[in-house]
Amino acid sequence: MSTLQFIQITPEQLLEAIIAGVKLQLETLKKDFKPQEPEEYLTRHEVAKLLKCDISTIHNWTAKGKLKPYGIGNRVYYKRVEIEQCLIPLR
Repeated sequence: MSTLQFIQITPEQLLEAIIAGVKLQLETLKKDFKPQEPEEYLTRHEVAKLLKCDISTIHNWTAKGKLKPYGIGNRVYYKRVEIEQCLIPLR
């Protein structure tokens, strides 16, 4: 192991420098950190309720390819994020 010597610095100054460096790194991490949220799946009824329309409308939009369905067994689900992305801004 090599020896490291600090010249003209007190232990308190060293501690303050370390704390300042750690605080800076934590602030950078806080700015860049985005927790990953789990995907939320909605049923046809939940999508119809969310968009305030009938289930037949959801079926038609799915058949036209406007909504992308996901399924397991006989159940059909839609990703909330994809539903929100399907909405387009109006002027």
